[in-house]
Amino acid sequence: MQIEQSILKSEEQILLRLRELYRRYGYSCFKMSKFEEYDLYSRHKNFLVSDHVITFNDVNGKLMALKPDVTLSIVKNYRGGEGGVSRLYYNENVYRVSPRTHGFQEIMQTGLECLGQLTTYHICEVVSLACMSLSAVSEKSVLNISHMGVLSALLERVDLGEEREELLRCVEEKNGDGVKEICRRRQVPERDGELLCYLATAAGSSRELLDRADEMAGAGAVREAIGELRTVVEQVSAMSPVPVQVDFSLVSDMRYYNGIVFQGYVAGVPTGVLRGGQYDQLMEQMGQQASAVGFAVYLDQLERLIPPADYDVDVLLLYDGQDDLQAVCSRAAELIAEGNTVSVQTQRPEKLTCRRVEYVREGGVDHE
Repeated sequence: MQIEQSILKSEEQILLRLRELYRRYGYSCFKMSKFEEYDLYSRHKNFLVSDHVITFNDVNGKLMALKPDVTLSIVKNYRGGEGGVSRLYYNENVYRVSPRTHGFQEIMQTGLECLGQLTTYHICEVVSLACMSLSAVSEKSVLNISHMGVLSALLERVDLGEEREELLRCVEEKNGDGVKEICRRRQVPERDGELLCYLATAAGSSRELLDRADEMAGAGAVREAIGELRTVVEQVSAMSPVPVQVDFSLVSDMRYYNGIVFQGYVAGVPTGVLRGGQYDQLMEQMGQQASAVGFAVYLDQLERLIPPADYDVDVLLLYDGQDDLQAVCSRAAELIAEGNTVSVQTQRPEKLTCRRVEYVREGGVDHE
């Protein structure tokens, strides 16, 4: 039986396209329960988009939670001893506080994870799939990318003390003046202070940003991270269906993320609809001796892109309840066979909208 695409919601159509995309690249579907033990989420709250979690007591008294995230469950179930690289994708509902309604919401989410002894190829593959996922959502989209090693290596060689977190917030907010003031107070060396300000405020082509950052970095881990970022950007950009931009202000939790991080945006949605990166440190904290990279597409954000339907149904078919039942059934079947959506009623619903109205009469069918 072939499914008519028009009956699927917009997010369902996107899910089908993405599932087919991921399967072509060798990713298999990961299925999980709607809930996990709450302890899994309480130990890794900083990895979650929100620390609000719906909990309940199981029949045995164990505290459980409706899943707010899928990645943690995938890492928990990863078996590195099986060899090779595990490629998994998922289509799951997660339960989170909506930033718009400020209440819990069931959110349809899709994404993928690549786990194991990863090479640069695997990183490029996942970032490329993120670009293709954005393209499947909207023709007007962009992927911003950075490398956590650039900022983390730089922070290791400067003394920011208790102002470290404040500086990270300034970088994330692209607040160059705030970065400059913190560097002045902490007497950060001029060269490093200039680089921190540049990371927070730089804008332009990816090549220009990388070249300038490389010139300012000096030798060591910062330059190495910029080199790794350049390799991925050049490879992905060569085949990406969407623009790829370097954005050093992408600041994720450094206790979990390392290496490449990225976020995707589409026109018409003010917040990111895709988020991902390498999370080797989370793998280590969960006892896994492997690397990992992945991303999630937040389908709840895409509701802003869905235009409202013009009508609830194509045809409202009215009859008075005493009319020939066979005539009503026959006319409804004819309309449906022609490709119309039909609502059969004995009176017109107050809020129902339709393209046209038909009445079943003794002598045939009348149109409004």
